[in-house]
Amino acid sequence: MIDLLIRKIGKSWLWIHATLALAFLYLPILILVIYSFNTSRFNAVWTGFTLDWYRSLFGQITDTTANLSTVEVWQALNNSIIIAIISTGVATILGTSVALALERFRFPGDKIITGLILLPIIIPEITLGISLLVFFTLIFRLVENLTGIRLTLGLPSVILGHVTFNIAFVTITVRARLAELNPSLEEAALDLGANEWRTFTRITLPLILPGIVSGALLAFTLSLDDFVVTFFNTGVGATTLPLFVYGMIKLSVTPAINALSTLMLLVSLLLVVSSLTINRTQPTTKP
Repeated sequence: MIDLLIRKIGKSWLWIHATLALAFLYLPILILVIYSFNTSRFNAVWTGFTLDWYRSLFGQITDTTANLSTVEVWQALNNSIIIAIISTGVATILGTSVALALERFRFPGDKIITGLILLPIIIPEITLGISLLVFFTLIFRLVENLTGIRLTLGLPSVILGHVTFNIAFVTITVRARLAELNPSLEEAALDLGANEWRTFTRITLPLILPGIVSGALLAFTLSLDDFVVTFFNTGVGATTLPLFVYGMIKLSVTPAINALSTLMLLVSLLLVVSSLTINRTQPTTKP
């Protein structure tokens, strides 16, 4: 009887702890979303409901009302989308290739390569950002000394930085899908006369495609939301949406920032949910 009572109390405490942890994580986000509809220009006081801060993003009201430059917002969003699309495409191709190599072949140094690929996930993001900045600085200086051409930070450096950490996430996602793939399907295709390329395009690729799409969606989300790596490796004319929001916070904190952050949150949430849904709804091919 005492043991049963202790178990019930323990379960109750677990529920309480879980509820408090979730509230700590998501309550600030919920407050941000709620105050994006606040009439007052000051986030600390709720005075009424309005959609003016969202209308300002689409230029439907004057910038002086919402204290938001529509042109600058859309330029920053355009930079973010360009960086996210290009870095996602490159990272998806490279990450898928690395996952295939590590999962299907054994060669000297494969464990070391696995550790190096996963390193961007393990190390702090600020360390990665500073390391990339030092790397680009050295490369730019070397190119200038050899050719006289002076290179500067901009969209290309940000894209390369995003590819660096996105490869790891794509590799993990695709490799997990490959681990579930029944190798006898590929062996059967080879036994029936198909070459390696036809086996890959007709058997392997369609079966791992959900993992590739999931990895690409995850990479796109991480690239779209990234701040630290972008902050250290951006240049003039390469301001992304997270950097623009940060600049707005330093100047004036208004519900326009909340509205912009809410839209970013919604897009990121949709991409993550889509990635998880695609990955879970596909049947396994394990025997």
